[in-house]
Amino acid sequence: MNAQTIWKFVVGVSITALVLFLMWYFSAIVVYILVSAILAVMGRPMVRHLEGVRVRKWHLSRPIAAVVTLLVIWAVAAVVGMLFVPLVFDKLYELANLDFAAVMQTIETPVVQAQEYLSQLFALPTEEFSLSESLMTTVREWINFGSVNKLFSSMVGVLFSTVIAFFSISFITFFFLKEDGLFYAMVTAAFPEKYADNITRALDSITYLLSRYFRGILTESLLLMLAVSLVMTAFGMKASDAAFVGLLMGVMNVVPYAGPLIGGVLSLCVGIVTPIEGMTIGQTVGVMIASLLVLKGLDDFILQPTLYSERVKAHPLEVFIVILIAGSAAGILGMLLAIPAYTVLRVFAKEFFSQFSLVRKLTKQI
Repeated sequence: MNAQTIWKFVVGVSITALVLFLMWYFSAIVVYILVSAILAVMGRPMVRHLEGVRVRKWHLSRPIAAVVTLLVIWAVAAVVGMLFVPLVFDKLYELANLDFAAVMQTIETPVVQAQEYLSQLFALPTEEFSLSESLMTTVREWINFGSVNKLFSSMVGVLFSTVIAFFSISFITFFFLKEDGLFYAMVTAAFPEKYADNITRALDSITYLLSRYFRGILTESLLLMLAVSLVMTAFGMKASDAAFVGLLMGVMNVVPYAGPLIGGVLSLCVGIVTPIEGMTIGQTVGVMIASLLVLKGLDDFILQPTLYSERVKAHPLEVFIVILIAGSAAGILGMLLAIPAYTVLRVFAKEFFSQFSLVRKLTKQI
């Protein structure tokens, strides 16, 4: 390794650090651009199909095809929102008006048994420790009418941000659909011209890998949502509650490892608030725990290994460590973005730092 190689490495790392800092500083704009790029990748086949439709001498121009495609994308998003948003607001209302004392009475027996077991295991005096009171206090702190009101009041700011994001993403996506290759041109313009071929190859690889990843994770989440909803319905849960539990598991499944656990806890809260007809709360919770464990186990051992390793062409242990690091550094958001960000870094490392043995080992499957 000569001085020129070391200098090239130092300069590359410095530029990468600067780019990452700018991406963090302007994170909202970066997210708009990335979401628009993903939507453009998803909508590009439809644009090409519409552009190729001909009726005698008349055919759709590229801008019109881009507008139609964008409208279809937002129409699908609106339909999904109309299906599930009312379920979310209904559950928030039920939680705000929940009688916690009545709920605790229905699960008093298993709670008492759990308290006796804990008292024996940890030698806790019964008069100094009450599991039921601790649970009620904790739940009241987490879920109360005041917190729900605060949530609704904060939705004004969220709604304003959503409107800005909607128009920004729509505007950017339209031009990405209208002008094929515009995103590539934006990225390559930030680098010296001599690296244009490297950047283009890197973007091709990133588009291919991330397209596979997002299609895979979307398919996995939809299948899990459908399976959970059908199983809960089969056990007698109301269709609206079953759909809401399926939605929770499907959405939270997007976050690797931690997401399904959070989704499972929230789903159990739904089961406690509205138990299955003909079952006690304890029986409902037992059915839900068993069903979610079986379904999530099938997902973990069948779907996820393919999704998280083969689709981004990385070793499963490598992916797991990256997710842990990202989760420690940035919490749930870090875990959500860990795999896409790591994929981008690996691809660029292969293009610009392939002379290092570590980089070659990490990128040999790409």
